[in-house]
Amino acid sequence: MAPIKAPWDEAFLPPALPWQGASQALLRDASNPWVTPFEADGEHDFSPNYVDTRAWFDRLEAASDLVRIEPFGTSPQGREIYAVIASKDGATLDPAKPLLLVQCGIHPGEIDGKDAGMMLLRDMAFHGKDGLLDKVNLVLIPILSVDGHERSGPYSRPNQRGPRIQGWRNTATNQNLNRDFMKLDQPEMRALKRLQAKYRADLYVDVHVTDGMDYQYDVTYGFNGENGVWCRSPAIARWLDAVLKPIMNASLEAEGHIPGELVFGVDERDPKAGLNDGGLGERFSNGWGAAAHVPTILIENHSLKPHAQRVLGTYVFIETALRLLAERGGDLRAAIAEDSALRPAEIPTNFVPDDAPAYIRAFKGVKYEHYDSPASGRKEVRWLGEADPEIWSLPFHGSKPSLTLKRPAAYYVPSHRADIIERLALHGVALEILAEDRTFEVEMIRLIDPKLADRANEGHVQVSVDQVATETRAWTFPKGSARVSTDQPLGDLVVLLLEPQSSESVFAWGMVPEVLSRVEYIEPYAIAPLAEAMMAADPTLKAAFEAKLAAEPAFAADPEARLAWFYERTPFYDDHYLLYPIAREIAR
Repeated sequence: MAPIKAPWDEAFLPPALPWQGASQALLRDASNPWVTPFEADGEHDFSPNYVDTRAWFDRLEAASDLVRIEPFGTSPQGREIYAVIASKDGATLDPAKPLLLVQCGIHPGEIDGKDAGMMLLRDMAFHGKDGLLDKVNLVLIPILSVDGHERSGPYSRPNQRGPRIQGWRNTATNQNLNRDFMKLDQPEMRALKRLQAKYRADLYVDVHVTDGMDYQYDVTYGFNGENGVWCRSPAIARWLDAVLKPIMNASLEAEGHIPGELVFGVDERDPKAGLNDGGLGERFSNGWGAAAHVPTILIENHSLKPHAQRVLGTYVFIETALRLLAERGGDLRAAIAEDSALRPAEIPTNFVPDDAPAYIRAFKGVKYEHYDSPASGRKEVRWLGEADPEIWSLPFHGSKPSLTLKRPAAYYVPSHRADIIERLALHGVALEILAEDRTFEVEMIRLIDPKLADRANEGHVQVSVDQVATETRAWTFPKGSARVSTDQPLGDLVVLLLEPQSSESVFAWGMVPEVLSRVEYIEPYAIAPLAEAMMAADPTLKAAFEAKLAAEPAFAADPEARLAWFYERTPFYDDHYLLYPIAREIAR
């Protein structure tokens, strides 16, 4: 008797749209000595493991003067994280040449970029495409999350069509590296920041595979500021919109692909309800890139397209980006310089979805129907695997800031928070380290009613604070403390990291929990008579207390709250409670 297959061994994904593209000619057959494991697979539905991938690159490095491997970090499980550098410059890259940094496998199940990069590097080394490196250099990270890559199997990504063995979304410490671009918790991300500081990319491409609704597009990509919406790097966004996008789309279309703008459906059960931008937060690569003035493209290949189709589209994207940088890299550098010189007095942040649509977008959809599901007990969407010839007109919802921060001249970070100083340095922020104890008149921030999240997120219990008060004080910062000027290219990033109300700040990520603990207390037998003496000595205080009693019955009925009100007004109260330890410099 044949074994009974479990439901997860059967095809439960929607049918794939038929596809034939000119880019299929890029595939080499198994007779080629440099065929990649992806190409050698009969179904082109395979991506090699960490050991075999590295062995292939080691062999390529030994055979080609154009390619070298550069280790740049070690994972929690002890695996080497490495980049593959393609250049005609030798050991030292010429800084006059534009540089393309392609990062793959930050989510290792979404590994199209690695297989595409292997093919392209092979073709540059042996099949006549070395001219791509005449005027530009390439740094490829085949696998960033190497531990997640090796937690592999056929059941990692149920919404994705291939490869048949996929890596795991999170790291060995169960962290999502694509939420770590600001807080820099993980060794993989810290290693990436050091590499980014060494090789300053003119264009940074972060390769993913999306999920969600079905549609005709196979290669979708996006960047902050697309289509003229607000962006922290407006000149870069204009260049990506006006120069890169039309050239990239034409190149992909010529090879048989259907490029599209990166979007997410607003209602998974109503595909025509509209689209949104998926969020603009700096914890993601594209949000960080906009704040750091690094041109950043987020590729999200469509998960319901076959692995081979996605890989070939990624190959075309990388090759086109190299050609474009060779021809127009100087213009992009000018845009980077223009944005790096910006010093906005106000910094919008904490973006939330905008209920009002920004515009109507033409969209190439896939036919679908609704059916009554006995499993869910409601109507579900069934995609039919057929392109809809009618172009959909869908409202597109962007994001809007819910908070605007003022830009101070500088911040002071005390030396006992060396961990925060270290994170700023990893970002590339310029720091002035105090050589001796110094006392400054500064603006301290008092947190008003901060709220702890009810569950952990990315290894942190996050904290939010809607209101703050400020106090001008003479404060002594010990030797080793850091003055952090905002008059630098990464000044916006500094504000977003150090202002406690910013949702991407070190405070919001729960990294300054000490200010939430009040130290010392006073017994009722001590504070009650002291409070009575305070009222007798200060009629204004007595009047304020009586007014509060009259206005707030709950307060009046709570003996502990009444006594606490007086305690907070004595010199015995913990003055550092809810006092944020990072100060703002007062403008002179």
